[in-house]
Amino acid sequence: MTHEAAGVPTTRNDEDRIDEDRQDNDRQAGPQPAQNPGQGSAEASGQGSVPDGEQVPPRPEARLAKAVQVAEHALIEFEIAVETFRVEVENFSRLHHQKLGPMYARLDELDALIAEARAARTGDPEDVRKAQEARAVVMPMPGVDELFHDWMDSDGLSPEAASMLTEQPVRPPKRVRPSEEARKLYRELARKAHPDLAQDERERERRDEFITRVNAAYGRGDEALLRELVEEWAAGPVPPEAPLSESEELYARLEWLSRRKELLTVLARELEESAIGSMLRMAPDDPDRLLEDIGEQLLGEVSRREAELSEMVQ
Repeated sequence: MTHEAAGVPTTRNDEDRIDEDRQDNDRQAGPQPAQNPGQGSAEASGQGSVPDGEQVPPRPEARLAKAVQVAEHALIEFEIAVETFRVEVENFSRLHHQKLGPMYARLDELDALIAEARAARTGDPEDVRKAQEARAVVMPMPGVDELFHDWMDSDGLSPEAASMLTEQPVRPPKRVRPSEEARKLYRELARKAHPDLAQDERERERRDEFITRVNAAYGRGDEALLRELVEEWAAGPVPPEAPLSESEELYARLEWLSRRKELLTVLARELEESAIGSMLRMAPDDPDRLLEDIGEQLLGEVSRREAELSEMVQ
């Protein structure tokens, strides 16, 4: 084998010989598989390649996000349906009261008159009791709240109500003189939690909110609450919760959607089982016609009771 000296250029015959040697080596090695673009970098990074014709499976979070999206859309449609039915029940109840309320009131009055006439005729204590019950339906005893419109509470008349009745100005609330211990606790909290000691805006807001509660407790002379506030401040701010992972947030969202649906289901059941809801479900396409039919029935009942009362008082 001939060794060329360093720096001597290769002749044409030498180049031909090199090409023939390279071809012989290629034939011995056999055909090499073609590489996809980026395959070398993937192998270098230790990641396996995906065989041709196969799709990359979706991430679990992607499937969970899709389930959340479907649940959200379903809940929105359910809420729309429940709210629509609620409005229909409310409107039907208002129409029912406007159109049929006077008839119901007339029936109650006739029932009371008939019971009173029967009690006057027989004198039976049982008939007297029934007459009293029938009259109570017509003239129910209003409650305290209805009579006084929140003018009265467990302590008697409110200061505003007393002022209006006596034409005296409303007296300011009685001042509380805090105890020495309350003053001590207040000064301690004011020194430690004063907003001017904050280093940033968020800390200032926390201190402002805390001092507002301290001032309110001190104004009432609430020594026990001041002690609790001392302990609360000593414990320091509530540490922020650790951020949830994507999967945890999606699962939490699904749980909330499920609870919301349960509440709406209860509301929908209550609407359907109510007296007005049951009537509305009897004729959802023509509720006005239903009111007319009920009105005709009530008019017939009124006529029968009036005839009965007329016979009893003759």
